[in-house]
Amino acid sequence: MNKDFLRKIIGGILLVSLIAIGFSKPVQQYKHFPNSITLFEGQQFQFPKAVQVSATVPSEQAIVALSQNHESVSLEAKEQGKNEMFLELAGFPVKKVDVNVLKNFKVIPGGQSIGVKLNTVGVLVVGHHQVATDSGKVSPGEQAGIQVGDIITQINGKEIEKMTDVAPFVQEAGANHEPLKMMVTRENGKFMTELMPQREKGEENFKLGLYIRDSAAGIGTMTFYHPETKKYGALGHVISDMDTKKPIVVGDGQIVKSTVTSIEKGSNGNPGEKLARFSPDKTVIGNIKRNSPYGIFGELNREMKNGIMDEPLPIALSHQVKEGPAQILTVVENDEVKLFNIEIVSTIPQKFPATKGMVIKITDPELLNKTGGIVQGMSGSPIIQDGKVVGAVTHVFVNDPTSGYGVHIEWMLNEAGIDIYEKAEEKAS
Repeated sequence: MNKDFLRKIIGGILLVSLIAIGFSKPVQQYKHFPNSITLFEGQQFQFPKAVQVSATVPSEQAIVALSQNHESVSLEAKEQGKNEMFLELAGFPVKKVDVNVLKNFKVIPGGQSIGVKLNTVGVLVVGHHQVATDSGKVSPGEQAGIQVGDIITQINGKEIEKMTDVAPFVQEAGANHEPLKMMVTRENGKFMTELMPQREKGEENFKLGLYIRDSAAGIGTMTFYHPETKKYGALGHVISDMDTKKPIVVGDGQIVKSTVTSIEKGSNGNPGEKLARFSPDKTVIGNIKRNSPYGIFGELNREMKNGIMDEPLPIALSHQVKEGPAQILTVVENDEVKLFNIEIVSTIPQKFPATKGMVIKITDPELLNKTGGIVQGMSGSPIIQDGKVVGAVTHVFVNDPTSGYGVHIEWMLNEAGIDIYEKAEEKAS
């Protein structure tokens, strides 16, 4: 009887002890510790050390090095691969953390002002107009069910690449009193329709009743260049048509150098703008293969130098960016790239691509005096923090031109087709 009672007492003490350990500060602190950490080769990760908790890495698997003192634990990534770290209390593991070390990766930051020329896939419908015929006004395009924002990709089975491809079909069909068979692309898919061209009263030519466009142009800022692949990223946001407000579906395009001629200063409710011109030689410095929510992407045919940071810099993943001081590279006069101070007000560690990962605020007196804050044309300006490229400027807050959004560089690289997550063989057996 005494033995049973003693067992119960001991069991109760052990149970209370285990519950107390579970609610202790060290264990609670490490419950909220991330389940995984991703680092690049050579990078360090430091975290405060809770009382009595230590960290260990199996030595036979070690691709990271641990150092710890009474206050903190420092984890240094040695080589590419995967590892496990164990957080222990009194010799008992309280948490397992997966450690993923990526191959060292660097890009050359941009900041240069660039001219952008986009050619659409097919021709873009940007409006309707009425054709005054002998029997009254009519819009053949509307009658055919074609809407603003539609893209005409084929006429009578022939591919349409530019506006000049359209006119011969229109005049021939009109003269023969035959409808045009058009392949049209819309957001929800493709469809065929027939359009009968109409002759304008008092004129010889036949008309579609549509306003169409096959190209667009503008300016922006280069974000990064990856010398090994020659791939680049710029702008940090999608290019939309000025009339339809819809993203332009890119057939091809080019980027050229541009020079900033003046600045329209931003104010509350009125975003400012960089005014620029394409460089006189109009030399093409790269192509455009993709227009996405994260910017424009393609390959450069020559290196671009900004004159300040022309050596490759490491990047930071979204969870490695922190609130606090940072800088941007951008041009506000001629073609001189300068470094300006900003503050990263907030940043979200994103597990999946998203366009608005950071809120930033311009703090540099020179830039505020010159532009009033973030202006159109500044989109794509690379954000630098602690010697790493962390993202790009994307949008300005209309009611506060000193502040705006930024996108993490991780997602721009992904859109450029650059794999920073090269799979490494696990060193665990």
